[in-house]
Amino acid sequence: MSGTRVKICGITNIEDAQAVVAAGAHALGLVFYEASPRAVDLEQAREIAYAAGPFISVTALFVNPPASLVGAVVSKVPIQLLQFHGDETAAFCESFQRPYIKAIRMRPDLDVVAVMVSHPNASGFLLDAYRPGVPGGTGETFDWARVPRDSKVPIVLAGGLTPENVAEAIRATGVYGVDVSGGVESAPGKKDHNQIKSFINNARSALV
Repeated sequence: MSGTRVKICGITNIEDAQAVVAAGAHALGLVFYEASPRAVDLEQAREIAYAAGPFISVTALFVNPPASLVGAVVSKVPIQLLQFHGDETAAFCESFQRPYIKAIRMRPDLDVVAVMVSHPNASGFLLDAYRPGVPGGTGETFDWARVPRDSKVPIVLAGGLTPENVAEAIRATGVYGVDVSGGVESAPGKKDHNQIKSFINNARSALV
């Protein structure tokens, strides 16, 4: 059985959060980026985070946020992990006394290792598909051969993952974790609970 961790991102309501937990995900993501159809406010986020229970990692996703927003989230919502999807510096990411992962949009000419080195205290890195002007949630994959296979830091694969391709993605990359949002939705911000179950079951079945 695969030990790959699974995060379901873009949770906007308690029912979806409970479905994610029941299906066996390791983490869920809350989006604090106003331009996203999956964005939540502080009150929504608090309700979802408390509904998730004690043994799931509640993650807050930001895109080039002001420090005041991150501060408000970590002070009012029980967040275990921060996820930064913009051009945030290591100093900024480290300033909130929470573990964080840095998202890397896999631009064709990008030196992945150089970006990783520039954030030496990141708990992990999330590799996502690149589309100009779109900080994530593109629904597109990238060349999985670009995923570093010898990283000493956990790597999470995102970008265009679905129940149909997640096992193949894990076998191809050997990543620590996978992250999905649109690939298990019936509409932006509304999860399909059967798709969540299928995604997690298929991720578990992948042999690496």
